[in-house]
Amino acid sequence: MAQWWGREARGGGGTSVVVKMESPDWAIVPRSEAAAAGGKAGRGKNARQITWVLLLKAHRAAGKLTGAASAALSVAAAARRRVAAGRTDGDDDAGAAPPGESPALRTRFYGCLRGFLLLSVLLLAVDVAAHLQGWHLAVDVPDLLAVEGLFAAGYASWVRIRLEYLAPALQFLANACVVLFLIQSADRLILCLGCLWIKLRSIKPVAKSGGKSSDDVEAGAGEFPMVLVQIPMCNEKEVYQQSIGAVCSLDWPRSNFLVQVLDDSDDAATSALIKEEVEKWQREGVRILYRHRVIRDGYKAGNLKSAMNCSYVKDYEFVVIFDADFQPQPDFLKRTVPHFKGNEDVGLVQARWSFVNKDENLLTRLQNINLCFHFEVEQQVNGIFLNFFGFNGTAGVWRIKALEDSGGWMERTTVEDMDIAVRAHLKGWKFLFLNDVECQCELPESYEAYRKQQHRWHSGPMQLFRLCFVDIIKSKIGFWKKFNLIFLFFLLRKLILPFYSFTLFCIILPMTMFIPEAELPAWVLGSAYEWVVTKKSGRSSEGDLVALVEKQSKQQRVGSAPNLDSLTKESSNIKKDLRKKKHNRIYRKELALSFLLLTAAARSLLSVQGIHFYFLLFQGVSFLVVGLDLIGEQVE
Repeated sequence: MAQWWGREARGGGGTSVVVKMESPDWAIVPRSEAAAAGGKAGRGKNARQITWVLLLKAHRAAGKLTGAASAALSVAAAARRRVAAGRTDGDDDAGAAPPGESPALRTRFYGCLRGFLLLSVLLLAVDVAAHLQGWHLAVDVPDLLAVEGLFAAGYASWVRIRLEYLAPALQFLANACVVLFLIQSADRLILCLGCLWIKLRSIKPVAKSGGKSSDDVEAGAGEFPMVLVQIPMCNEKEVYQQSIGAVCSLDWPRSNFLVQVLDDSDDAATSALIKEEVEKWQREGVRILYRHRVIRDGYKAGNLKSAMNCSYVKDYEFVVIFDADFQPQPDFLKRTVPHFKGNEDVGLVQARWSFVNKDENLLTRLQNINLCFHFEVEQQVNGIFLNFFGFNGTAGVWRIKALEDSGGWMERTTVEDMDIAVRAHLKGWKFLFLNDVECQCELPESYEAYRKQQHRWHSGPMQLFRLCFVDIIKSKIGFWKKFNLIFLFFLLRKLILPFYSFTLFCIILPMTMFIPEAELPAWVLGSAYEWVVTKKSGRSSEGDLVALVEKQSKQQRVGSAPNLDSLTKESSNIKKDLRKKKHNRIYRKELALSFLLLTAAARSLLSVQGIHFYFLLFQGVSFLVVGLDLIGEQVE
C-alpha cells in the first residue's frame, strides 16, 4: 500500500509531531522517531549506491585486467612463434650486412655481447650466493678473509680486484659520460629555447614575391624560372606510380619544368613498369624523361651526378629532388622557389617531411616523435640563426649554381646529402628551412627496414668529417660557424651523442651494477636519450592507384597505352607475394643486450637501487620486444 509522511502538528507541550498516514489508517508519531526512520532509509540508500559504484569499478578493473591478459597472451604467442620458426637476422638476405658494414665486425660484436652476457650471469650468481651468506656491499675484505672456506677467499679476491683496479677505471668512464650528458643537455636546451623564441616572435622565412598561378592568363611562362625535378629510385615497385604522379601534377607551367626519372633498378620487370608509367605521362603532355643506369656506380650520388651531366641541364636554374616515396603537394614549387628571388646567396630551400603512416604502429609513432624534433627544433633553429643545416637528401630545392660552385655530387661517402650541404656552406651559400611547407612520405614500418635506414644515415658522418676537416679549417667562413661545424654539427650530434648514449645506458650502467664501487648519478637516468634504415609499404600508393583507375574510367581518356586495371592487379599480386616472403625474425644482438640489461636489473635489487632497477628493467624489456621483432610491422 502507498504511504507518505503527512502534515506536521504540535503537541500541548510544544513537542513537534508528524502525522503518518497509511491508507486506510493514520497515526501521530513524534518527529524524533520519524527522523530516525528517515535516517535509516537514507543510510540504506547510500549503502546501496556505494555498493553499485564499487561493483561498477570492479567491473571496469576486471575488463582492463582481461584486456591486459589478452594482450600479454598475444605477445607471448607471437614470441613463441618467433622462437619456433627459428628465423634470425643472420638468415638469408634479410640478415645481410648493409653496404659499408663488415660481416666480420658484426660477428665479433655479437660475440662480445654473448661473452659479456655469460660473464654477467656468472657474476649475478656469485653475488646472490654472497648475499645469502650475509656478505653485503659494506663488508670489508679483512672480514671476508677471516671467514673459512674457498668461496669466501675467492669472493674476497674479487672484491679486492673491484676496489683496486676495475672501479677507478669504470668511475672515470662514468664521469666522462656524465660530462657528455651535460653537454648534450645544454645543446638540447639551447635548441629548445631557440625554437620557443621563434614561436613567440613568429619568425619564419618570407618570400619577397610569390609566383602567379600557372593558369593565370596574365602570367607568362617567363615569370616562372626553369626547374628541373629529379626522382632517383631503385627497385621502387611499391611507390613509383604515386611519386611520378605527384611530381607530374605540380602546379607550374609545363614548359618551365622537366622531370627526370632516374631509375637504378636491377630488376627488369620493375624497370619496364617505371618506363611505361613515364611514357603514359609523356602522352599526357608532361615533359618527363626516363634514365636508366646499367652500372650503378656511386649509388644515389652517382645517379644524381650522372643526371646533372646532361647537356640540357644548363637551361635550368633550380633542381628539386624527391625520393621515390615522397609525394609533394601541387603548390610545392609555388611555396619554395619564390624564396630564391632577391636572395642570390641562398643555395638551398628545404621543406619539412610529414608522414602518411605515422600512426601505423608503435615503431612509426616513435620515429615520428624523433623526426618531429629534428625538423621542428634542430632544422628550424639552425636555419633561422645560422642559415645552415644538413640537407635531408629529398624535398629540397637547390640553386644549380650553388651545386656547381660546391663541386657537385660526390660518391666519396654514404651521406652524399650531408656532403654537398657542408661544401656549399663552406662556399658561403645560405640555407632556408620552411617548417610550414610539408612533403608527405612513408616511415619504415618494420624493424628490419628501420635498422637498415639508420645504418645508412649514421655510417658516413665521421668519414665525411675526416675528409672535410682540413677544408673547414681553411675556409673563409667565420669562427663561430667553424665551431658549429666541428664541435656541434659533427662531433657532438653525429659522433658523441650516438656513442655516449649507447655506451652509458647499455654498457656502463649495467657494469656499475656488478661493480657497485663505481657509481652513476641517479639524476642522469631521468633524461635518458632514446636508443632510438628503407623498405616502403606502398599503402598510400595503392589508394592513389585505385583513384587513378576511377578517374581514368570517368574521363574515358583515349590513347593511354598503360592498362591501369592490369597494373592494379599486378601491383596487388606483387604485394601478396611480398607478404608471403616476409617473416618476422629474432634479432640476436638486441636479444643478447636485453638479457644483459635484465640481468643487471636483477643485480641492482641486491644493492637496493630503485631507479636503476626500473630503468634497467624497462630498457631490457624494450630491447626484448625489439629482439623478438614485436615492434613494427607484424607478418603472419
